Amino acid sequence: MQRNQGMALAQAIFPRTGLWRDAVLILGFTGFIALCARVAIYIGPVPITGQTLGVLLTGAVLGSRRGSLTLLVYLAEGAMGLPVFAAGNSGLPYMLSYSGGYLVGFVAAAWAVGFLAERGWDRSLWGTAAAMALGNVVLYVPGLLWLLRFFPPERLLVGFVLPYLPGDAAKLIVAALVLPSAWALARRI
Repeated sequence: MQRNQGMALAQAIFPRTGLWRDAVLILGFTGFIALCARVAIYIGPVPITGQTLGVLLTGAVLGSRRGSLTLLVYLAEGAMGLPVFAAGNSGLPYMLSYSGGYLVGFVAAAWAVGFLAERGWDRSLWGTAAAMALGNVVLYVPGLLWLLRFFPPERLLVGFVLPYLPGDAAKLIVAALVLPSAWALARRI
């Protein structure tokens, strides 16, 4: 078995866990996702944001449990009115709008990418790319199902999938370059 197999990057860097360390990591990553959410390009009712990159990196770096818990805390922050969502939005009305399904998908996507990262998928360029692509699929499913409340099915592909693929591809490339490099640095520590 490869060294560090079965653990996420944060666990490899900080092998001793504890409540305070977990709290700092979780809150730090909710802040990171909120910063990524500030990058928002509105091309329709659901913006293209840096948020998904933050979500997928959170899962990969923190692992399945801490990553999904981080996203639950992030959603709670937004529900309480903190301006953490796309372009600084917040509140339950925003969470129940067009983006609501994607917000739910964030939790599942962080868990899925974290699960794959714990199995070593984030150690190589192609493995990371595959994990991020699968994470995007997991994120899209509840997002598109939620949008069926507002739009007919035939509008989903053209309106809510195809325009977002170039941005998702760019975020996938960033993650595929960053994570294996971070692991290479972690192995030297």
